[in-house]
Amino acid sequence: MKLSTESEAVVAATAGAVAEHAEAITRVFYPDMFAAHPELLDVFNRANQAVGEQPKALAASVVAFAVQLIDPDAPDFGPVLRRIAHKHVSLGIHAAQYTIVGHHLLKAVKTVLGDAVTPEVAAAWDEVYWLFATALIAEEARLYAGQGTDPAHPWRPHRVAERVEESEDVFSLVLVPLEGEVLPHRTGQYVAIAVDLPDGTRQPRQYTISSGPGNDSLRVTIKRMRGIDGAPDGQVSGWLHEHAVPGAVLDVSQPCGDVVLDESDVPLVLVSAGIGITPVVAIMADLSRRQPSRTVRLFHADRSHDDHTLYRELRRKVLAMTDARAQNWYEEGAEAAPTLHPARAGYMDLSDVEIPERAQVVMCGPIPFMQEARRTLIGQGVQSANIHYEVFGPDLWAQQPA
Repeated sequence: MKLSTESEAVVAATAGAVAEHAEAITRVFYPDMFAAHPELLDVFNRANQAVGEQPKALAASVVAFAVQLIDPDAPDFGPVLRRIAHKHVSLGIHAAQYTIVGHHLLKAVKTVLGDAVTPEVAAAWDEVYWLFATALIAEEARLYAGQGTDPAHPWRPHRVAERVEESEDVFSLVLVPLEGEVLPHRTGQYVAIAVDLPDGTRQPRQYTISSGPGNDSLRVTIKRMRGIDGAPDGQVSGWLHEHAVPGAVLDVSQPCGDVVLDESDVPLVLVSAGIGITPVVAIMADLSRRQPSRTVRLFHADRSHDDHTLYRELRRKVLAMTDARAQNWYEEGAEAAPTLHPARAGYMDLSDVEIPERAQVVMCGPIPFMQEARRTLIGQGVQSANIHYEVFGPDLWAQQPA
């Protein structure tokens, strides 16, 4: 994947200006595209659009891709590209939509940068975009083909076979396909669920598969998102909380996600907060069955023991393994929590915990939480390449300070 010689020189000369105005470009791009193609509103998360996270993520991704095309010392963009492709496949994005995105993105560049966008500059950045797009299209085609999914019909209807109330705001759904068998998944992957909302819009959201692989059903565990500081409640989680009852039929994507349980026997460290516990539960279900002697350390932070989703199930999995240890942090009531090991009070602090040598780390939780955990683990001697993370929604990790 390489830019033409002419375009490489132009991109090198203009990358700084594009990066400086990247967020402004995407703020013009999205409204313009949605005005021309309102059907795409059903693909993009409207909440992330409203708070500006999606434009920031797109801006960061395009700029990072362009930089690695012109700088041989830039970080490998491959992992980011694969992560984006998994997200796109879970949303049912298909190749034809890239033409629409490209047209409106380059139009926004011209709008924001004005006369600085000469025909040569426009052609160079058009080349950048289509290298980016074709790489994604190829990876997404591979993912669709791997599960036998027709990109024109990416949603499979599933029936809610069972619902379990895990806490006041968290519930689990056991889903069974109306036709055929459950698609295979790797431990740690997620599916998207798309719902038709009362206002006539359709919105997808991604949820971790909280059950292990090899079953005739799949389970997702969902937290009803309540608005904070005046923000509205989560539309999709709220709809599912009210309507996803046994017998209901939901549109579900194929399993996606590149943060999955490896097949090695190296020690594993699982770091989570809040509803980020869901991939940890799936990983432990798999490990306790297939690798019960693997060294595992679990570190989890939550508001209180009562808010600790799937605690009892997780406790059973830990006890079923010969070298698994868990440590929890609770903001409230830590001293009275009936946990496997005494809970610590306050926010998670990994500065004095035991980290096994050669450990691989998997994290899931809010970005600020994972940033702090990553900094501490690197300070403990963990290689950054051994720290893996899952984020639902736009991935702003690259924009956050390490």
